[in-house]
Amino acid sequence: AAGTTVNNGASLSISGSVNYTTAEPLSITGAGYDPGSGGVGAIFNQNGSNTFAGPVTVAASSSINVLAGSSLALNGPMSIAASSTLTKSSTGTLTLGGANTWGNTSSNIVVSGGTLLVNGANGNSPITVNALGPTVFRSTDLGASWAEAAFPPAFTTGEALARSLRSVFWLTSGHASESDVWYAGGSPQGLFRSEDGGVSWLPVSGWNDHPRWTDWAEWPEENTPDGSLLHSVIIDPRDSAHLYLGLSSGGVFESTDGGDDWVALNAGCATAFLPASADPEFGHDPHCVRMHPARPDRLYQQNHCGIYKLDRPETRWRRIGDNMPSDVGDIGFPIELHPRDPDTAWVFPMDGTDVWPRTSPDGRPAAYVTRDAGDSWTRLDGGLPERGWLTVKRQAMTADDCDPVGVYFGTTGGEVWGSTDEGASWTRLIAHLPEIYTVEYGAVAG
Repeated sequence: AAGTTVNNGASLSISGSVNYTTAEPLSITGAGYDPGSGGVGAIFNQNGSNTFAGPVTVAASSSINVLAGSSLALNGPMSIAASSTLTKSSTGTLTLGGANTWGNTSSNIVVSGGTLLVNGANGNSPITVNALGPTVFRSTDLGASWAEAAFPPAFTTGEALARSLRSVFWLTSGHASESDVWYAGGSPQGLFRSEDGGVSWLPVSGWNDHPRWTDWAEWPEENTPDGSLLHSVIIDPRDSAHLYLGLSSGGVFESTDGGDDWVALNAGCATAFLPASADPEFGHDPHCVRMHPARPDRLYQQNHCGIYKLDRPETRWRRIGDNMPSDVGDIGFPIELHPRDPDTAWVFPMDGTDVWPRTSPDGRPAAYVTRDAGDSWTRLDGGLPERGWLTVKRQAMTADDCDPVGVYFGTTGGEVWGSTDEGASWTRLIAHLPEIYTVEYGAVAG
């Protein structure tokens, strides 16, 4: 056959189960018919599972409308003209099964609803997903402009547990040898990886589909106040395949094969909130886990039940928070490390009594520092308010690499504090912000 052409202002409406198995080409030359009620589209897949095997050419900006409960597969090679956009709308499924080419970097596919499955070879295909739900934005110009991920982190469509990502909670850059790799932790407790600098993300199936995931993760019930969280994704600087991660109400886990398999690493950590158990394998509640960059075999952990240290290859954590003042305790969210000295770490305690008000003990905020790997701790409150009913969240404390080291934290009261003398004295840098979840330090090249 000569082929099918959908001219500008027209629509090809498909009902039932249509299967074009021949290589008859399909050409779209315009935006399609728009009745003024949201648009029908150049291709209007009304119902059924319909397939085109031949090549598809998009000569101008156009749209494919795949209604709920229906599916359309374009299995031939697709070509989108320069500076044109193909928009996929409604909630059905569109599958691109061929080798697809784009006229230039301004050619694009936009997904404004439903599911897009790309099974063919696409090279650097520019695909944008405009859908409700959590996403990731990235900037390559120090925040002057931002671009949304083309494929944000998401669980696999149609997976058995029917998980839906509610939030992206944690971002970690990959190994130094993998400059475009990033990891994201979410809620529910999924792990996702990008290999193109955050433009597109894929699930780490070794974690998300691990046969013990439902044992380790908070699922389907979630008892963490802000929802179950996967956090503290750590990559060993000596080995890109050696990973750690933390789960709220789950514990610390380790992989030595790039995330294909995982084991729990929680021995020695208390679980005061669980029924009596001598030493459970998992179910712990790490708030923040850090690896020392100069000594990667040393891990520190601020836990729901104390402050801990682990020197590998040991597998049992030691509670160094027992050396904190008894009237302060060792409960809190963040722990931050000195960039060069593996024996120095800072914490910011909060009230760990039965009420758990998430404020400083006795309303007297202070950081504490150890310079001997947890054998002793020193209070650091110079310049801080004598009274302050606040705390610091798990990602809201950071340190720079200056000498002396600068330490910074943000509070639940919307203030950012900084110290240029390793915590000996503090200065309020910013006030009157909303509750602060994250404070990060980064050096600008040049």
